[in-house]
Amino acid sequence: MQGFTNKEINFDILKERAFNMRWAEVEDGVIPLTAADHDFPIAPEIVNALTDYIKDGYFPYVPNRGMKEFKLAFAKYVKERKNEEINPEWVLPIDSAASGMAVIARAFLKPGDEVIVFDPVDFLFRTSMEAAGAKTVLFPTNLQEDGISLSGLEDYITPSTKMIGFCNPHNPMGMLYKKEELDYLLSLSEKYGFYIMNDEIWSDIVYPGNRFNSLIEFGPERNKRTISVYGFSKSFGIAGLRIGTIYCMNQETYDAVVAASMVDTTIGGVNLLSQVAGIAAMEKATYRLDAFLEQIAENQQYALERIEKMPLIHCHKSQATFVIFPDVTETGMDPVDLVNLLRDKYKVSIVPGGARFFGPGSAGHVRICLATSHEILKEGLNRIEKCMRDLSNS
Repeated sequence: MQGFTNKEINFDILKERAFNMRWAEVEDGVIPLTAADHDFPIAPEIVNALTDYIKDGYFPYVPNRGMKEFKLAFAKYVKERKNEEINPEWVLPIDSAASGMAVIARAFLKPGDEVIVFDPVDFLFRTSMEAAGAKTVLFPTNLQEDGISLSGLEDYITPSTKMIGFCNPHNPMGMLYKKEELDYLLSLSEKYGFYIMNDEIWSDIVYPGNRFNSLIEFGPERNKRTISVYGFSKSFGIAGLRIGTIYCMNQETYDAVVAASMVDTTIGGVNLLSQVAGIAAMEKATYRLDAFLEQIAENQQYALERIEKMPLIHCHKSQATFVIFPDVTETGMDPVDLVNLLRDKYKVSIVPGGARFFGPGSAGHVRICLATSHEILKEGLNRIEKCMRDLSNS
């Protein structure tokens, strides 16, 4: 596909700049299918917006709570892409979705509060909530063929439950929630009074034939205690610019988030160039996102077909995200040991399941990133297959 082949990837730059377990952190010759980040350059419209802003030579303070243009662009973007009606006045640009999660936790949690975290799920839920002093309670993520079920969630709620961390689409399982599951979650929030940390960083990355449903579609009245977070790294490949948003459905929760973020003191806040990039992404680069989704869909289909023919490894078909989460329990190896073997002997790096990244419920699994060219993915899968066949024959 034009724009998404090896020819468009500058591997020399990636080996200098792509950190977080990626090209700059692996030995020469190792293929990293690790952190959820793009191998491709970003849309030229984002580059142009940044260079146009820079050339005047002025970098003054910007509004503490974010540029008006950014807030308006974001409200329009989520309405058009996700059918979310939000007030731009309750949008707070933040230095990454990860930072946004920590701010939300600080805003609404205190030591001794209980929080429900799905198991498995991305480690940032647990990290941000525990940093605020809360006690995490793990709820088993109930994977179904057509999504994730919340059945049994109410049994985990106690009088001390203050918040639930909700990842939609789910990372690392790559699955979506049905509207009835979202309705159920909001009903529990209304009944018990807990907050929902609603992570929608993956909400743009949905495969054909599937639909992303958001809690926010149920309207502000039912989302009084929902605080949402979004980031631009998965959709537009600008992780290093650290740009995300927190958005609320009423003034009360917004004020609490602003206070916890410390933006009004100028201790907190997001880089103005990151906001410029975010505006350009939303207003001028959605065509690039759509083309990227086509590439990812092709990569996913190819990866699943390859894995189906390998011994000792199995994988469900994900509905969203550009990662897959294969089951490797048949290898008989701890995922960390398997990942080390793959990296050291077979020269391909992936992410292990287990408590560190996704929680104890991810044991027996590995995560593979698909956001690369077909050529790189093919070679990486060749190396994984060689390892699986060697293990099967040993």
